[in-house]
Amino acid sequence: MESLSHTLLFSWLSSGENNRFQYQSQILSKHTEIKAPLCEMRIRCVFDNKSDGAALVTAIGQLQQNLSLAIIERKTGLNCIEICADEPLNLPQMQLISSIQGVETFPISAKQAQLNQPGLLVMDMDSTAIEIECIDELAVMAGVGAAVAAVTERAMQGELDFEESLRARVAQLEGADEQIIQDLCDRLPLMPGLVESVEELQHYGWKIVVASGGFTPFVGHLKQLLGLDAAYANDLVIEQGKLAGTITGQVVDAQFKADTVIRCAEMWQIPVGQRLAIGDGANDIPMIEIADYGIAYHAKPKLEQAADVAISKLNLKALPYLLQLR
Repeated sequence: MESLSHTLLFSWLSSGENNRFQYQSQILSKHTEIKAPLCEMRIRCVFDNKSDGAALVTAIGQLQQNLSLAIIERKTGLNCIEICADEPLNLPQMQLISSIQGVETFPISAKQAQLNQPGLLVMDMDSTAIEIECIDELAVMAGVGAAVAAVTERAMQGELDFEESLRARVAQLEGADEQIIQDLCDRLPLMPGLVESVEELQHYGWKIVVASGGFTPFVGHLKQLLGLDAAYANDLVIEQGKLAGTITGQVVDAQFKADTVIRCAEMWQIPVGQRLAIGDGANDIPMIEIADYGIAYHAKPKLEQAADVAISKLNLKALPYLLQLR
C-alpha cells in the first residue's frame, strides 16, 4: 500500500492536473519551484532511493498540516520534494522526516542563492572535492603514514594551529621521491557528485574555485580536469627529484581561504547573496562564515556548528538542490 501511495503521490506531483490531492486525512496542494507560496516554513527533502521516497511519503501523511508540495528537479539526478507549511513543523515532525535514513532535509529561505544567476562557489579540496587527505596519502607512499595522519586529524578537529601542523607534516616527507606526487594525481579519487554538481553550476555561469591547505599539483589537476576558474594551494619544495620537506610562498591557511571568497567575488563582481563556500574541517570555518551561505560537507562538529546548512547523508549531488530557481 505504501508503495502504491508513493507512486500515486509522485504521479500527481508530476502531472499538470488537479492542484489538490487527498492523501490519508490530508488535502495537499502543489506548486512549482518558481511559484512557491508564501509560508512559514519551506524545506526540501532530498533522497536517492525509492524506498526512502516511500518512507518520506508516509511521513508527509503524518504531518497533519496544510501543505503545498513540489518536485524539484536538478541535473545531478537525485529526487527532491519541497514542502511548504503554513506553520513551522514542530520538533517531533522534523524528527519524523530527518530520521529517514536516506533523506536529507534542507531549509530554504526567500533570500536563498539563485542557481540561475551568476554566483561563486569556493570549495575545500581534501575530503570535500576529493575523497582523501592528500598529505596523508603522500605520507603512506613515503612510509610515514601513521605519524602524519595523527597530526592531520588533530588539525582537522581544530586542536592544532594549521600552519604549524602543515609544516610538521611536510617535514616528514623529506627525501621522498617526487614521483609519488604524479602517482597520486593519476589516481586522485573525486568525491561522488563533484563532476555533476560542478557541471550544473557552470551551466548557469557560476565561478568555481578550489582553495586548499593541500598542494598545488593536486588542485592544478582538478582545475584542468573540471575547468575550474581558479585553484589555490601550497607549493612543495622539490630539489633534485626529491621532496625537501618544506613549502614555499604564502601559506594557504584558514584566513587565506576566507580572503579568497571576498577577493574572487570582487574580481568577478559576484553580488551579495550569491557567494557560497563548502568544506569539512575546522580550517574551513572562516571561509564558511564569510560566505553568504556556508555549507558543511560530512564535516567535523566545529564546522557543522558554524555552517548555514550541512550535507551529512548524501554526496555532492545534493549541492544544487540547496539553490533556488526563479
